[in-house]
Amino acid sequence: MTSDAMTVRKMSAADVFAAIASREPLFILDVRNEDAYADWRIEGPSIASQNTPYFEFLEGIDPVAGQLPPKNDAVLVVCAKEGSSQFVADLLMEAGWARVAVLAGGMRSWSEHLHPVHVSELPSGGAVYQFLRPGKGCLSYMVVCGDEAVVVDAARTFQVYLDFAEAQGWYIRNVIDTHLHADHVSGGRMLAQACGASYWLSPQDASDVHFGFEPLVDGQVLAVGDVPSLIQVVHSPGHTIGSASLIVDHACLLSGDTLFVHSIGRPDLAGQAQSLGAELRRSLYTTYKSLGSELLVLPAHFAEMSEINERGFVGARLGDLYRNNAGLNVPEESQFLKMVTENLPQQPHAYQDIRLTNMGQLMPEPDQLSEMEIGPNRCAVHG
Repeated sequence: MTSDAMTVRKMSAADVFAAIASREPLFILDVRNEDAYADWRIEGPSIASQNTPYFEFLEGIDPVAGQLPPKNDAVLVVCAKEGSSQFVADLLMEAGWARVAVLAGGMRSWSEHLHPVHVSELPSGGAVYQFLRPGKGCLSYMVVCGDEAVVVDAARTFQVYLDFAEAQGWYIRNVIDTHLHADHVSGGRMLAQACGASYWLSPQDASDVHFGFEPLVDGQVLAVGDVPSLIQVVHSPGHTIGSASLIVDHACLLSGDTLFVHSIGRPDLAGQAQSLGAELRRSLYTTYKSLGSELLVLPAHFAEMSEINERGFVGARLGDLYRNNAGLNVPEESQFLKMVTENLPQQPHAYQDIRLTNMGQLMPEPDQLSEMEIGPNRCAVHG
C-alpha cells in the first residue's frame, strides 16, 4: 500500500499541453495495449514515450524493470481512463521511482482538452481566438466584436466556450459549423441551445438532418457587434458538398477542412470521392486563388504539434501555402484527383456514427460519444 507521503501526483491534460508548448522534456510511460498506442498517443517535440502494456505489470515490476527509465527520472504514466496508470504508478513508487505522475482522466481527458489562444486583432476592432484541441488535432474559433461573439466548429465539450465568453463579458449570438463533421461530434447545436444563439450550417450538408438551422450560403454576410459584414461566407465544396469557408474582416480565412497548413481536405468521407475531388480542386485552385494572398488561413485541423507556431496557434498566410503546401502545387487535374482518391489514410474512427450523430439521427450516451471520438483526426489527404 502506498503511503500518504508517496501519493502519486496527477497531471491534467492542460498541464501536459503546457509542458509540450514550452518544450519541457517529458517522459511518458503509456500502459495501453500496443494497438491503441500505435494508433494514437501523446506526441510533441520534447516528448519521449514508451509503450509497456498494463498486463505486463501484473506480476510486479521485476519482469519489466529493464524496460523502464532510471529511478531518478520523472515519469508520466498514461492509460485510457486513469485506473490502470494509477496501478502502475503505485508499483513504480513502491519500487523506488520517486518522480511519478499519472494523467488525470487518461487519454479521454487528453482527447477532450481545449486550449484558447489569441490569434489576432481585426481591422474593425474585433479579435479572433483559436481553441486548440491537441489530443484530436481539432481547431475551433471564437470571433468577437464589441460584446458579441461567434463560435465556429465547436467541439462537443462546449462549456469551454461559454465560460470563456462569460469571463470576457461577451454574448455568443451565432454558432457556425463550416461543414458536417465526420471526425468529431459537433458541439455547435448544443452550444447554440445553451446560449440562445442561432446555429448555421450549409443546406447542401443538411439534407438529412433532424433539426432546424439557419442556412449558410455563398456570399452571405454576418454581423458581429456593430460591424454589419464582419464575416463573409464562401462556398468551398470538396471535403463535403456543402463545405463553407469564412472570411473574417478581410483579414482571416477560416478554411474548415478545405485547406490545412500542411495538407488539404480529403473528399471521400461522404462516399463521393471522385466528384468531390473535382470540386475540391476548383475550391483550392480557383476560388481560394481569388481571395488574396495576405489572408491568414486558420484551418479546422492540424496533424502535428510542430504546426503550432511561435505565437501558439496554427495558421499561415494563404500566399505562403500556395508556395509550400504540396496539395496546392499539383499541376495536372488527373494527378490531383489520383492524389485525393487513392492511397488515403485510414478513415476516422467511428466516422459513420459521428456523421449520423451530427445529423441528429443518432443520440449516443455521453460515454459512447467519448469512445466514438477516441483517436486522431483523419480529415486530411496526408497525415
